[in-house]
Amino acid sequence: MMNHKAALQMWDLLRQRHGIAMRAIAALPADKLDSRPIPNMRSPKELVVHMYDLVIRAIVEGVERGEIFDTEADEQEIASGIRSRDELLQYARRSWDAANKAMNAMTDTHLANEVKTSWGRNFPGWMALGITHDEFLHHRGQLYAYVRALGAEPPNVWDFKGNEPAYQPRTGAMA
Repeated sequence: MMNHKAALQMWDLLRQRHGIAMRAIAALPADKLDSRPIPNMRSPKELVVHMYDLVIRAIVEGVERGEIFDTEADEQEIASGIRSRDELLQYARRSWDAANKAMNAMTDTHLANEVKTSWGRNFPGWMALGITHDEFLHHRGQLYAYVRALGAEPPNVWDFKGNEPAYQPRTGAMA
């Protein structure tokens, strides 16, 4: 079981990791967002939409709501409407902001309550937040592979101080 204070501490680390992911998205070659650098996998644009639509926004908002809606059917449509790397970055930022709002509104009760899912199993809210972290890091690793496969260099995975100010470590946090 996790209380809200502990969840916010965990969320703060994800905030910094999100800053690294934003830099990795920015490193994607702008003309390769719809490419398939790794056969039988999502395009870079589809991957980012999945990361931020389902993994970040839908799960965190779902914990607050008590039900996680499967958004994968909508991801293709969302991705098709994104026309540039700047729009992709804006999409990721908006999704993060929505999830951050839900996270800050969350209570100990939300974390303790069962969250309904379409995944064949329901989870307590605190466990669903753990899934968010696992899935985000998994997909960020895929994003790094895409950046490299497309001939670019991803950011240092631990360079939180190099993030834009909103995603840098706070005083006393990991540097």
